[in-house]
Amino acid sequence: VQLQASGGGLVQPGGSLRLSCAASGSFVSIKGMRWYRQAPGKQRELVAGITNEGTTNYADSVKGRFTISRDNAKNTVYLQMNSLKPEDTAVYYCNADFLTSDNLGYRFLDYWGQGTLVTVSS
Repeated sequence: VQLQASGGGLVQPGGSLRLSCAASGSFVSIKGMRWYRQAPGKQRELVAGITNEGTTNYADSVKGRFTISRDNAKNTVYLQMNSLKPEDTAVYYCNADFLTSDNLGYRFLDYWGQGTLVTVSS
C-alpha cells in the first residue's frame, strides 16, 4: 500500500493551493483519511480528517479556510486550502487507515504519504 501526496508549492499570503493524496496497492477499503502538517521546529499536528462516510473535522486554526474531501472511486483525498497565511507553511502529510487482507486475516493498517511542502510567503 502506498500514499502519494502532491500539490504543494510556493504561494503568496491570501492565495490558494489544492493538495491531493492518492492511495494505491492491495487493500480492501479505506476508512479514515487525514492531513497532518509539520512546521520547522514544531510537532506534527492534525489539520483535517474525513471518514469513509464523509464526516469531517478540522483544526481550529484552519476552520473556514481549508476543506477536506475524498473521492472513494479514485481512492484519493484532497485538501483545498484558501486564504493561506505564512503560519500555514509546513510539510503536509496524508495518512489513512486501510482494511487489508492477507494470510493473517483482515487487519486495519495505518500508512503515511511522503509529505509535500507548502510555503506561504510574499
